Amino acid sequence: MNTEQHPMYEWNTLPWRTIERSVFKLQKRIYQASQKNDHVLVHKLQRLLISSWSAKCLAVRRVTQDNQGKKTAGIDGIKSLSPQQRMHLIQNLRVDLKTQPVRRVWIPKPNAPTEKRGLGIPTLFNRAAQMLLKLALEPEWEAKFEPNSYGFRPGRSCQDAIDAIYININQKPKYVLDADIEKCFDRINHSALLAKLQTFPLLRRVVKTWLKAGVIENGAWFPTKEGTPQGGVCTPPTMWQKKW
Repeated sequence: MNTEQHPMYEWNTLPWRTIERSVFKLQKRIYQASQKNDHVLVHKLQRLLISSWSAKCLAVRRVTQDNQGKKTAGIDGIKSLSPQQRMHLIQNLRVDLKTQPVRRVWIPKPNAPTEKRGLGIPTLFNRAAQMLLKLALEPEWEAKFEPNSYGFRPGRSCQDAIDAIYININQKPKYVLDADIEKCFDRINHSALLAKLQTFPLLRRVVKTWLKAGVIENGAWFPTKEGTPQGGVCTPPTMWQKKW
């Protein structure tokens, strides 16, 4: 149950520093509990976070204002929200089993402009729900990831990876392996991913629902029996960075 009390705000009067501080405190507690392998406490705190008004505010702001893809529409055609609509979304935001298929969009590959890769664009509501879940899952997994992994992680960039490589090779020559797993996102096994997630039943069912939601392309629905959509908020392949 959400015990967090809040007054009625307008979007442009929301106390963002207080909201961010409230979410960070909960995330820090999740991180510390994960470090201690206290799974019961981790799941209790995650339930608290996804029902938190502050976390819902932050999730909505990130998908409607902060993210680069904020003006890309899902299958419902909605690509922007007014301040009043954002507040309405906060009030109605839930991490539950309600979902819609993603919209398939093809874009050129950065290193091979003649080739294209498919993005799966969820609706704004689903993006906000995914962001809310991401806020809860990310600190748990940050406590488990290898210290020298840099992809899909908050507060890390290509420059951090470059610095780490330089530190390791500047004393003596070493070999560097540059590898790319072909169609990695497209072929991820759903059952293996959900088993790796090791979360409580509700969140497991929610993530499974997102994975199985299907794709709409040229007006037709196609099932998603494997793989994860590139273009959504949650990037499940980050879970594979944990040390085996």
